[in-house]
Amino acid sequence: MNYQLIKQVIDLIEKFDTTVDFKSYPKDLTGFKRWIQDDERETEQLFSELDWEGKENGRSPESEISTLIVHLNRYAKTYSKSAIHNSKFNTQEEFIYLIHLKTFGSTTKTELIKKNLQEKPVGMQIINRLIGQGWIQQNDSMADKRSKIISITGKGLEALDDIMEKIRQASQIVTGNLSPTEKMHLIKILQKLDRFHLAIYTKNIAPAQLVNVAYNEFLLSK
Repeated sequence: MNYQLIKQVIDLIEKFDTTVDFKSYPKDLTGFKRWIQDDERETEQLFSELDWEGKENGRSPESEISTLIVHLNRYAKTYSKSAIHNSKFNTQEEFIYLIHLKTFGSTTKTELIKKNLQEKPVGMQIINRLIGQGWIQQNDSMADKRSKIISITGKGLEALDDIMEKIRQASQIVTGNLSPTEKMHLIKILQKLDRFHLAIYTKNIAPAQLVNVAYNEFLLSK
């Protein structure tokens, strides 16, 4: 029995049941089949309308998406560098750490580093720089004496406040000329993609095995 096929069908039914407007598609087998046909027709239409470099030579949509994500990350970093130019901040990670502490409150060093998806040595360097600047402070954890609880200081809040307007402007530039509706759709798509990758990331899979495990156990099994 093809259990993978059964799972794919169940996933489609779940999507149909939770996301489809039943004024357009009746909640029965006929409506389900028509929804699938319309969805495939829309995908084919978009594929024919959209164009990207190398498409005529067989370059895949997945390759184009990966390239665009890399490009957007680089664009965002250049705007962040501009936002902190002539400030006391050295990297965008420093103000990202401070924003997290301001928004969510005190936390352990390890949790803050994990939240920002960074390797522990790199995260500790950032935290130590922030401590050196007097922007965050650390205290012993009441729950675990081996851990340190860090929190943003008044000086850190002031430093963050000095560049927040520039950071907001940089964030607005990154989203470019998207309409409010397009931004909401993009958030929904990116959150779905982030959840998929976060599940892989938290497994701490060795680099030598990462692609094979991610492809076979997380992608093909979905």
